[in-house]
Amino acid sequence: MSEAVLQRTTLSERTVAAGQEALDGRRRGLRAFLPFAGPAVIASVAYVDPGNFATNIQAGAKYGYALLWVVVAANLIAMLFQALSAKLGIVTGKSLPAQCRDRFPRPVVIAMWLASEVAAMATDLAEFLGAAIGLSLLFGLPLFTGLVITGVATYAILVLGQHGFRPIELVIGAFVAVIGACYAIELVISPPDWGAFATGSVVPRLVDAGGITLAVGIIGATVMPHAIYLHSALTQNRVPAANDRERRRILRFSNIEVLVALGFAGLVNMAMIAMAASAFHAGHRDVAEIETAYRTLVPLLGAAAGAVFMGSLLASGFSSSVVGTMAGQVIMQDFVHFRTPLWLRRLITMIPAFVVVGLGANATDSLVISQVMLSLALPVPMIALLILTGRRDVMGDFVNSRVTQVAATAGCMVVLALNGLLLLDAAGIELPFLG
Repeated sequence: MSEAVLQRTTLSERTVAAGQEALDGRRRGLRAFLPFAGPAVIASVAYVDPGNFATNIQAGAKYGYALLWVVVAANLIAMLFQALSAKLGIVTGKSLPAQCRDRFPRPVVIAMWLASEVAAMATDLAEFLGAAIGLSLLFGLPLFTGLVITGVATYAILVLGQHGFRPIELVIGAFVAVIGACYAIELVISPPDWGAFATGSVVPRLVDAGGITLAVGIIGATVMPHAIYLHSALTQNRVPAANDRERRRILRFSNIEVLVALGFAGLVNMAMIAMAASAFHAGHRDVAEIETAYRTLVPLLGAAAGAVFMGSLLASGFSSSVVGTMAGQVIMQDFVHFRTPLWLRRLITMIPAFVVVGLGANATDSLVISQVMLSLALPVPMIALLILTGRRDVMGDFVNSRVTQVAATAGCMVVLALNGLLLLDAAGIELPFLG
């Protein structure tokens, strides 16, 4: 491509052109992969949002390393379903909500849309509150002011979408890198017990009934309904495959990106629990709020540890708020063919956060509750994706293999089982196997 043409094309257009070169065999290795990287990076933000901070801090402070296995299991489930979501979009050229609208009865579609909108609002609640808490603690601002600044900042980032998909992908990718770097620093400042870390990662254990709520919250904070919906739409922004050979090549790039991006997000989540366990479990098990964690970290580990912690929370809140709005647009537009202006969507989804602050509710408790709500809503897109990607009339030769279908079914059953345990506990039914 000549220099004059490069100057006239946008970054997104150059990315599409590079993707076509990769499919034509004119790019190899990393240069072939990079034009297709982006959708899973955006989806991965949902796995390191402020809801993860809230649940992981509580899990690490109260139970030490005991719930790390939940993060590992949740991340494996997330990888599988994000890969299936991307596959659906690549193979069919339609998002998961659009396929549901076309394939399922109208009453089912409406019910799915309503459940998904509730999940989207719970997501926005977590994201807005997280960023607002970070601004409030770092700069001494009222929480309400932090919410307003978060809304303005995220809208400014969303405006980048007018210049194509690539600028937003790069901004979100930078935020994810900041979050990861912050937690790497935290682990250097407060090294974990690596033996307990390894044991907690592979030995399933629920210590008590409170552990159930946190385990379900971790699932809800790790496997996100809106990310499953969004990923299937994001894969359509690049080069449309002309034949099955190109589809297989794009799917290979997509699967690699899912492994890298969500693997990174999983490590960040494990680092969150490890940091909380290392810093709080021995003498501050009652630390259950982001604000308390910050104020406890500073005298324990120094101002630098507190600043790094808040920096990661801000990066998480801003980036996940952007991704949440993008997902909300896809959910509304593709389920019911109704599109709202971006500014209006952003304004509406801010309302729950303002209500929580206005009523004086505990912000961190609200974050954890929002993650439990997300986990309860999670089976809707998971089951829909399982059904659609298992149908040959939808996927053709790309229909799920028997192994994939069994693994996805098992993932759904894990989520349903944890949700069932939560409901039994909420109903006051004793669970004798705990303890």
